[in-house]
Amino acid sequence: MTTTTSHPRRQILRRDWATPLTIGVFALMAATGVAMFFHLETPLQKQVHEWAGWLMVAGVVLHVAVNWFAFQRYFQSLPRGLGIVAVFVLVTLGSFFLRGAGDGDGAGSPPAIAIRTLTQAPIAQVAPLFGKTPAQARAALATAGLVLADDGATLASAIGGDRQRVGQALRALAAR
Repeated sequence: MTTTTSHPRRQILRRDWATPLTIGVFALMAATGVAMFFHLETPLQKQVHEWAGWLMVAGVVLHVAVNWFAFQRYFQSLPRGLGIVAVFVLVTLGSFFLRGAGDGDGAGSPPAIAIRTLTQAPIAQVAPLFGKTPAQARAALATAGLVLADDGATLASAIGGDRQRVGQALRALAAR
């Protein structure tokens, strides 16, 4: 009678939990990442996204380790796959060394430029955009907990760089 013993690596690294971990954490990262892209995240979602990134790294490393031989066969038969991976490796490396849009050079996405312009302009100039007088705008902001000293003050002076408070300020100004 012979007994078969499985490879020690197979006992530790198993597809039946490495793959669901990778899929589950990917779903979490995708949902919170999309919310962050559109500036709709809550502080908890941002924190979950950042910490779940570590789970994503672990899940992918485990998934690759479990499927190492399949990956080797795949990339040997499809050099295009290696090229695609190489492009992402280069983009990742470039992101560490190259300046991107929004690095203080006045660039950025159109919504980011618009929000930065609104928050840096005096409330006397911003209020009419929302159909309010400066006094009405300051009163609306005060109900949201944002106090501006006078009509020359900016939203940035009251909120600093807190994106969540920017959203609160804009909602308060837009309210009728």
